[in-house]
Amino acid sequence: MAPPTVNEPMPVLIVSSRLTDRRRSALTAVAARAVGVTRTDVVPAGPDVPPPGGYGAVVVDGGTDGLNDDWLRALHGHVEAGASLLHIGGDGRLGADAGRLGEWFAKVVSPTSVLTQRVRDEFPIVDRLRPLRSAPAAQVCVSVSVGYEDQPVITEVAAGRGRIVTSGLGNTEGALENEELATILRRALRSRHAPDRGGRPVGLAVVGYGPYGGMGYHHGAAARATAGLDLVAACDESAERRKAAEEEFPGIRAYTTVAELARDDDVEVVVVATPPVSHASISIELLRAGKHVACEKPLCLTVGEADEMLATAQAHDRVLTVNQSRRWDTDFVAIQRAVRAGMLGELFNVETFVGGFEHPCRAWHSEESISGGTVFDWGSHHLDWILLLMGDMPAVVEAHGHKRVWHDVTNLDQLRVRLRWDDGREAEFVDSSVAGIRRPKFYLQGAAGTLAGWYRPRTFERLEPGVGLVVERAHHAEAPAELTLARYESDHGLSETRLPLAAPQPFAFQRNLADHLALGEPLAVTPDEGRRIVVLLEAAHRSSERAGTPVDVRGG
Repeated sequence: MAPPTVNEPMPVLIVSSRLTDRRRSALTAVAARAVGVTRTDVVPAGPDVPPPGGYGAVVVDGGTDGLNDDWLRALHGHVEAGASLLHIGGDGRLGADAGRLGEWFAKVVSPTSVLTQRVRDEFPIVDRLRPLRSAPAAQVCVSVSVGYEDQPVITEVAAGRGRIVTSGLGNTEGALENEELATILRRALRSRHAPDRGGRPVGLAVVGYGPYGGMGYHHGAAARATAGLDLVAACDESAERRKAAEEEFPGIRAYTTVAELARDDDVEVVVVATPPVSHASISIELLRAGKHVACEKPLCLTVGEADEMLATAQAHDRVLTVNQSRRWDTDFVAIQRAVRAGMLGELFNVETFVGGFEHPCRAWHSEESISGGTVFDWGSHHLDWILLLMGDMPAVVEAHGHKRVWHDVTNLDQLRVRLRWDDGREAEFVDSSVAGIRRPKFYLQGAAGTLAGWYRPRTFERLEPGVGLVVERAHHAEAPAELTLARYESDHGLSETRLPLAAPQPFAFQRNLADHLALGEPLAVTPDEGRRIVVLLEAAHRSSERAGTPVDVRGG
């Protein structure tokens, strides 16, 4: 059977000589996120391995001693005909360092390869390293410095119409879970003939230009810093903001209306960074004009709007995603890792908080008719965090609000949102402008431990001639929280551990957007995920208007 074409579903065969339950799970997870993969078969190396001809990609994990010569010949013939082969841990150099466990620093040698586009230039990885014997025709994609000598650890070579990628990394299950390595390995399963843009960047525009550090500037800077994206235009009804965009990003085109922007053929994807009340109408207009849309959070203000946006994107075969940017905050990523690793045991309660006792901002964020209300701003992030940690939608939402102090703005002074699951799990989010003592940013309870994350407000001081001491305060939510995990041990009591923060991932949303548009890789934030946040936001807003009446969101 010939390998599937690039437009056909691609089954993957994984043959491993070192199969364990955890390794099976890790290998399956890598393959599951590869483009076009619809089925993954994992089998131990041996006489009963299925013929390779029925698979678009084959992974050989470990040595080939358990595979007979006829099967190996069939495999290489299948690759010559157009299939992809990924060999993990094979072809290792003999020597004292072959298979040695340690922390290594993998360095991207070929950033233009499909395997390594938008992967960090250098990333640490703990693994049993097997440096490779690089064939003369092979392209070295990733190397590792050992004894001040660069040694190849991932290579790529064309074989007829197919391709062979060999990796000396991925020999431990933990290494397979490394995001950078997992990205490279899943891309190795792509057909050589899968469509890509050949390095041509995607033209990006921003609607709603916030200058001088605002969201419009942020998205422009992110596009300019992300390989595969090119900021080509900005759109804003304000002449002052259009001028700022042109000054901050020389060479871009500035438009007054969305209709003008939509006629620019160089614009392929548009970031909608206007206030939430206009997200739906602008996004739908752009989708109908054939543009992909990346919307600032929240996706919109009502489930009805969300359904129309999703339907329009599907009808016009366009991408729709939401910038849930705080999924990549270093404190949240560390918390997510701790939960997934089982450090807290079964998670049953999540509480998050944002706020203090100070006057709310006097921009549109505090005007309910524009922002949607208190819950729609920070709640978009916090409820997204809660769902990612809990893993599924709750059954019931209830919210209680207060309006007692700040009467020049229409958003509530405080809002408490409670979520309840049918199995007894619970979560709570509080947004307050009347909290003189801040609660923890994060408070998680599991059957094996409790995790708390505390805010670290930051101030910056400087002396200016003729002025004296100048003190500037950053928003309290900008610095990552300090994370403490307390676990109970029988006969020992509680032990506390300070959890390290995750490594920063600058412009991770934009990198994923480029990966999706250029290579077809999965979106980090799907439109359905954006919609489910709107379900909770609308339910919370409705509950607070009805004095905390519970709202059932099952099936929402």
